[in-house]
Amino acid sequence: MLAFLTALTAAVAAMPAYAEERRIIVNGTGTVLAAPDMATITLGVTNQDEQAANAMAATSAAVTQILNRLEEMGLEARDIQTRDLSLNPVWSGRNGQSGERPEITGFTASNRVVIRVRDLDGLGEIMDAVIKDGANDFGGLSFSIQEPKPMEADARAKAVSDATAKANQLAQAAGVTLGSVVSISDHAMGLRPVAQMREMSMMDAATVPVAGGEVSVSVNVTMEFEIAE
Repeated sequence: MLAFLTALTAAVAAMPAYAEERRIIVNGTGTVLAAPDMATITLGVTNQDEQAANAMAATSAAVTQILNRLEEMGLEARDIQTRDLSLNPVWSGRNGQSGERPEITGFTASNRVVIRVRDLDGLGEIMDAVIKDGANDFGGLSFSIQEPKPMEADARAKAVSDATAKANQLAQAAGVTLGSVVSISDHAMGLRPVAQMREMSMMDAATVPVAGGEVSVSVNVTMEFEIAE
């Protein structure tokens, strides 16, 4: 046993002593802008009546008319989806401030639909049509790109170039030679609107004006380089 430990100690002592590895670590960002080619609208119909059945019937009739209209305007079934359907009581006297007994005085029925519009030239016309058909509840409008992968690839390439340029600057400033890449990690930040559309009002007349602006894709990368000898 003693002989084995002696041999092991001698072997470790004979191993070469490596200098501590030196690295340059940098972050890079790449951003690509593009005009959107798709819009997503959340809209709905809400009605109130003393009778639950009447409130739901009025809401359902309006939504059915809206869905038929959208089909007539060329929207595909895959781009129209019901988001939520609700029926809630309307109460009076629930706060109890006047001492009256809380009671249900009516019902509110609501049906929301999410619509994807792939032809932005007809977006204003679609908005105008659904308002005329009874849509009285808007949950938002957002713009996006149908195929964002090419934009992400371009943004990633820009991020790598940005990080590499920073690493070269740091190496030159420090008087060392930049070596090969040791590791790369990235994080895509997804699509983001660059210009916000103005808030829409249900009182807008004629064709509803909309402005898509631009959307952006950003990618952040972290790169680690060796410092060459």
